[in-house]
Order: sequence, then structure tokens, then C-alpha cells
Amino acid sequence: MMSAPTQSLTVSLGAPAHGARSYPIFVGSGLISTAVADIFNSVLPSAGKQILIVSNSTIAEHYLPTLIANLTAAGIEREHIQQALIPDGETFKNLTIYSEIMDVLVKHRFNRDCTIIALGGGVVGDMAGFVAATWQRGVPFLQIPTTLLAQVDSSVGGKTAVNHPSGKNLIGAFHQPAAVIIDIDSLATLPAREFKAGLAEVIKYGVMADANFFAWLEENMPLLLSRDAEALIYAITKSCELKARIVAADETEQGVRALLNLGHTFGHAIEAATHYKTWLHGEAVAVGMIMAAYLAVQQGYLARTDAIRIEQLIDAAGLPKYPPKNISNSEWLELMARDKKVKHGKLRFILPTGLGRASIFSDISSDALISVIESL
Repeated sequence: MMSAPTQSLTVSLGAPAHGARSYPIFVGSGLISTAVADIFNSVLPSAGKQILIVSNSTIAEHYLPTLIANLTAAGIEREHIQQALIPDGETFKNLTIYSEIMDVLVKHRFNRDCTIIALGGGVVGDMAGFVAATWQRGVPFLQIPTTLLAQVDSSVGGKTAVNHPSGKNLIGAFHQPAAVIIDIDSLATLPAREFKAGLAEVIKYGVMADANFFAWLEENMPLLLSRDAEALIYAITKSCELKARIVAADETEQGVRALLNLGHTFGHAIEAATHYKTWLHGEAVAVGMIMAAYLAVQQGYLARTDAIRIEQLIDAAGLPKYPPKNISNSEWLELMARDKKVKHGKLRFILPTGLGRASIFSDISSDALISVIESL
């Protein structure tokens, strides 16, 4: 993968009355081997030198020695760096694994001035972030996402969580990272299916927030699929910029941040119905966006031509277009009723109202939902 100039942006948070908070996002090539220690020292100058790196065996094999070498070269003692490797997969984002990571912190007597580093995809980032949010009432952490999905979505915005058997991300906390370090070189080892799953979240930003970016994706999808460095850095930076803007306006999802869940109500139902084993998150969100688009058409909020463009772009990215056929209508409704976006007893749907626009709706009938489900 050819190198391209590193980009950076800032996530700004907090009302002035409480003191502004912010953290940087860096997007570039070779950052794990060259920049992590410098960023660590710049954003956490007074942090203690105890570091726990949370990762999984697949990612650790590729990047953990490089990360540790960069940290130790900057003067952090090797004996102060511990690691917790968790099993790979959404089914392991649970309280049992969370407790095992906590056991590592207890065993090595980590203090309140320690730092947690998440090195991996969304499961690792969510788990490490939740550990950081709850260890001794909260300690700093760095996000080093190594999948496209995590780079453009879960690593930015401070959502941390584990799953409950009854639903995804039901146990969690908002806990912002000290920095996000996105090294596109990590995408070189990402399987094609997982890479395409990450593109679903990239497409989501164009659908719900930026029509020009949507058009750029239509033009440049072949470059992205070839993992062109310049195209990747642009798409990742633009996605993070759009998410950062929304997170800054609504950190704890009381309003506009819910728009980022476009496609997720249907998508989470697909994941839960298949027990998080056969569908990747991005694949489920891709189908969920198509379902949301045609629901919006049915309700008169979106032109059919726009829904077709959304479907065509998802297809061009090599993502699935149709939900599994073995979910009954009653199961669909039951699973969606468990969604975290239920408010005041009403299920809220994020629907596109045009390319680059979306709104929240809570007046969708069960009959309308079943009609869309049965049409795909």
C-alpha cells in the first residue's frame, strides 16, 4: 500500500460552562510503527507509564510487536506494558471477557493513572473502552482501530459497550478516547469481506449527511475496493469528520446523534436473529439501510430514484442487499422492539429523506414494517 500524507482533525466536545474537551484523530500510513508513542506523550503528558494493550490474537500477530517497539523506543519500560488478548468475534463481546480483562488489571496492580490502548476492530475497541470507562471509575484510553468499520465508526465518539444475550450493546458507557490513531496500513491484512463490511458505514455517512460525499463514493468505489491509499485516507477522514460534527453536537445521543444509527434498527435485528455468528455488522447495516430507504419511499419521505441509488452503491461495494429469509415477521418486530432507540415506548426509525439527509420517525406502524420486510 503506497503512502499518502497524514491527515488530522479534532473532535470537540463539551459545553463551555463545563470546559471544552477535545481529542485528535490522525489518519495516515505507518502510524503504528512511527507515531503512537509521540501521540501518547502529547495527549497524555502526565499519564502514568502503566499501559494495558487490549487486542486479539489475529491482530496481535501482525501489529502488537511493532506497537510495543514504538512505545519502548520512546522510553516506556517494557515491564510496564501488559496485554490482554481476547477471542475474535462479536459473540465474545460480553461480561465474561470483560471480567477477564479486569483480572489482568488487578493482577498487575494497575493504578488510576494507567492507560488502556485498544488495538483491533470494533469488538476490541468497544471492550477496551468499557474497561477504561469502569476501571477505578474511569481511566484514559487510546483507540488504534485496525478494521475499516472501526476506523470510520466505533473508534470515534466515545460509545463503549458489551452485549447482553437479549441485545447488542445494552451494557455500556460514554467514555471518549484521548486520541484515535488510524493507520491505513492495517487494512492490508484485512480480509476482503471485512473490508467491504466497513464500506457500509462509509456509505452511511454519504446517505445521511453529505450528498457530495455520496456522489464521490459512486465515482470512486473501484478505487476504494482496490484499497488505494489516497482514496482510503480521504474516505476515512471525511467519514470521521462527519461523525465528529454530529458527536460534538450531541455527545450522549439525546437528539441528532441518533441519525448515525441509519440502518441499524433493521441491522441489529438481523445480527441478533443470527446470534452474531453469520452476518458481519457492516453487512447487516448495509441491508438495514436498503430496508430503511424503501420504508422511507413507502412513507413518502424519499424518492424511489434515491433509494435505487443507495441500493446500487451498496451493491457496487460488494455488500448484501437482502435480509435473511428465516426471520419471521413476529421475530422481526420483537427484536426491533428491544432496540436502544425505543423511546417513550415507541420505536424510532432513522430514515433517509434525500441523499445527504435523514430524520427520526416514531410513527411507523407494524403493518408498514412487515410490508417492507416482505418486499425484499
